[in-house]
Amino acid sequence: MTAASDAPHSSPPTRAGLREVWAAFGKLGLTSFGGPVAHLGYFRSEFVTKRRWLSDADFADLVALCQFLPGPASSQMVFALGTLRAGLPGALLASLLFTLPSALLMIMFAYGVSALNDMARAGWIHGLKLAAVAVVAQALWGMSRTLCTDWPRRVLCGLVTVTLLLVPGALVQLGVIAVGGLLGWCWYHRRMSAVPKLAAPVSRRSHLVAAAALGVFFLLLVLLPLLAAAYPYKPLQVFDSFYRSGSLVFGGGHVVLPLLRAEVVPPGWLNNLQFLAGYGAAQAVPGPLFTFSAYLGTAMQPGAYGWLNGLWCLLAIFLPAWLLIAGALPFWQRLRGKVWAQAFLRGANAAVVGVLLVALYQPVITESVFNLRDAALALWALVALIFWRLPPWALVLTMAALGQWLL
Repeated sequence: MTAASDAPHSSPPTRAGLREVWAAFGKLGLTSFGGPVAHLGYFRSEFVTKRRWLSDADFADLVALCQFLPGPASSQMVFALGTLRAGLPGALLASLLFTLPSALLMIMFAYGVSALNDMARAGWIHGLKLAAVAVVAQALWGMSRTLCTDWPRRVLCGLVTVTLLLVPGALVQLGVIAVGGLLGWCWYHRRMSAVPKLAAPVSRRSHLVAAAALGVFFLLLVLLPLLAAAYPYKPLQVFDSFYRSGSLVFGGGHVVLPLLRAEVVPPGWLNNLQFLAGYGAAQAVPGPLFTFSAYLGTAMQPGAYGWLNGLWCLLAIFLPAWLLIAGALPFWQRLRGKVWAQAFLRGANAAVVGVLLVALYQPVITESVFNLRDAALALWALVALIFWRLPPWALVLTMAALGQWLL
């Protein structure tokens, strides 16, 4: 197993690697409540602290890459982590395990499991949101101790935090990470005496596959609207709509909702009440919010085979994210071994900590902590994680039970 201090690399798809991917993401797909920022907390706990697949710096590098790319950042992290552990089979297995549980629940809801309609107001859901506060806070504390170890990076992290609180927005997030990287290059590139070597070289074949993935991404982005306009075949139109939504969104799952509404409500595929009902149910399931697309696809085509349309929409919205991360990762691995790239990443990683700190406040805390009792439960959960070393999955179950009992 690669030491935590080594840079991540793409491992061959061995049976042992695939078993590790199965064990890790099979659990995360069932317990990762709380949205994309909470997912990053779960991932850090699982793959940096517990399994030591990569170091904090490597983890932050991947977070920075996924923040730059459009699409669901946590799902791109899943694809990247699976790739680094067991190649493309590991990436596909990790993505399937992380996505399928919530997708199946959303398809079930579309078939009329009406009891799920009020889940967003259930006590156990509120308990899960408070658990997410603790998980994210613990992850940020750990990342700050390794990524903001000197005053220039601490000051940079603080400036990023203040900037995003004053001027929120997905594009602003990208801008501050880029500026942080430039400041890191200015400050550190002459001060670095050694460059960490990659644990394994990235082959030329990997670069060719990556270039092909990026080519397919842009080709589909251009061709699908033309084909949908020329051939008004509904499955093609649906795939085009969901593919474009997944390709053009920055900032996570919640940002894609207005794009999806603009694609499915005005054409009459769904009405506004159906759309909002599915969105409410999406808050109550683990995994990525993009699995909301499985509900939309199933609800758009009532009947015994509606689930096929749900899976069709699910593939369409996740495909661009997978193509982008598969295309960017090999080049990213090669660049990050350069002196100038390491200096850039020092600043970018400090900026990422600031970005996540703001995300901890909005929406994780603002949508979870409403009174002193909520604050006390979130603080108790944080103490349980840091001092009692309660595993995140056990905390999730405990907080769900406490939420149902107390709230």
